[in-house]
Amino acid sequence: MTAPTSALVRPFTVSIPDSEIDDVQQRLAGTRWPDPETVDDWSQGVRVENARSLVDYWRHDYDWRRLESRLNRFPQFLTEIDGLDIHFIHVRSKNPHAMPLLLTHGWPGSIIEFLKLIGPLTDPVSFGGDAADSFDVVVPSLPGFGFSQKPTETGWTVSRIASAWVELMKRLGYRSWAAQGGDWGAVVTTDLGAMRPEGLLGIHLNTQYAFPAQIPETLSPEERYAVETLARYTGDLGGSNHLHGTKPETVGFALADSPAGQAAWIYEKFQSKTDNHGLAEDAIAVDDMLDAISLYWFTNSAASSGRIYWENKSRTFAGPKVTLPVAVTVFPKDIPRLPRTWIEDTYTNLIHYGEAGKGGHFAALEQPEILVGEIRTGLRALRS
Repeated sequence: MTAPTSALVRPFTVSIPDSEIDDVQQRLAGTRWPDPETVDDWSQGVRVENARSLVDYWRHDYDWRRLESRLNRFPQFLTEIDGLDIHFIHVRSKNPHAMPLLLTHGWPGSIIEFLKLIGPLTDPVSFGGDAADSFDVVVPSLPGFGFSQKPTETGWTVSRIASAWVELMKRLGYRSWAAQGGDWGAVVTTDLGAMRPEGLLGIHLNTQYAFPAQIPETLSPEERYAVETLARYTGDLGGSNHLHGTKPETVGFALADSPAGQAAWIYEKFQSKTDNHGLAEDAIAVDDMLDAISLYWFTNSAASSGRIYWENKSRTFAGPKVTLPVAVTVFPKDIPRLPRTWIEDTYTNLIHYGEAGKGGHFAALEQPEILVGEIRTGLRALRS
């Protein structure tokens, strides 16, 4: 796990002051709760009893220092690209023939969702795999997310982020590499695939942006399901997306001031988009959810991260055609879930199509072992 050699890359260590941990405890203790919902389901949003349970665990049982220590076991760095300090984890495999792999998260994601993937990807033998499937792993925090710097001007579109990632991989000395992503990470990765920068061998997506620009009148059952799940994604589940895309700063006041509010804002996404049996906790451990929530809280990045929707509000699920090699994995409870027909039409050089047996929108958090296996299989054809 040697450090990058460029003088432009500086080491980074996570260190949240005790005063900020004390502050969040005081704020949680003083939470003013809303009246309970008037329905017996989650159709009005997070249920008060579930939010109280999550906040109570955050107050009394959650340990931020555990996550901080876990993060600091990985080499972390900052480097200025296009005027912003970008934070990233960089772990080199012991295998000299490892393939460099760029992993990009989405919202409400972060570098945290990839922590369980780093060991199996960089050192597959220790996890029952084959050394030939080794990767060097680079995991950047999106601008305005986590420990990356927050933009102070407009213009940080997905395409600009993709260009920054090209510079990052070049700065780390990689001449050829692959990329992977889900959610907004998949939008960035798809743009990388469409850009075809020198050195990019291919991509893996666990979220596909492959709707046709014009929906056909006649649809197969799988295509109809895709349209129905997209309608649910933009309709009943689209509240936070709409607010982020229109007024991210307004909701940012509430989320920056109330840790209980920040917790509920993210908890609702885990509830509605995971492969669970009624509660998000069925799919993602409470500590894992609070790791994600706490990172947003301690970096005060609710508004700055939400702006990715505002900057890219013209984007749709009809993504660009990609002729570079593309591997995809479809998770059964992802929303929306696309049919193979549209995926093949959009990604004309499809080198792998996988259907996972379980998992939802947050594949890296929900099913890290399945995702690792799919990345290994999907990108194997790119190795020389």
